[in-house]
Amino acid sequence: MKLIDGKCHCGNISYTFHWPGDGAEIPVRACSCTFCSKHGGLYTSNQEAKLRAVVHNDSLVSHYQFGTSTAEFYVCSRCGAVPFVTSEMEDRLYAVVNVNTFEGVDPSVFVKAIANFDGEEVESRLERRKRTWIPSVSITQNH
Repeated sequence: MKLIDGKCHCGNISYTFHWPGDGAEIPVRACSCTFCSKHGGLYTSNQEAKLRAVVHNDSLVSHYQFGTSTAEFYVCSRCGAVPFVTSEMEDRLYAVVNVNTFEGVDPSVFVKAIANFDGEEVESRLERRKRTWIPSVSITQNH
């Protein structure tokens, strides 16, 4: 398992991402929705991965939802970066991580694809997330 550290630009939101395998290739999805396009979101996830995040000052985080309101974007209000997105389903928190917030990872390992979820029904969207998003997520909030 490869450990990848990441954070927003100012460091208010930081995380350790436990990626299965050696990380020689990491598949990433460029979501085509307007929010992700405007924020440069390139997301990855894996059912065997783990995300351990720390929000150092929650008052500097915007928890943004739009569209179906089934995902929560962690937006740092200080620097504007979006390190990860979560979705709570059946009392379990799932996540995808924005690879643009990785620290010390050569972007040449990213295998990019465009993702378009326009028109996807909410039930199908949630089922897809259960199958593909990170199922082991913990977020600690320091005050």
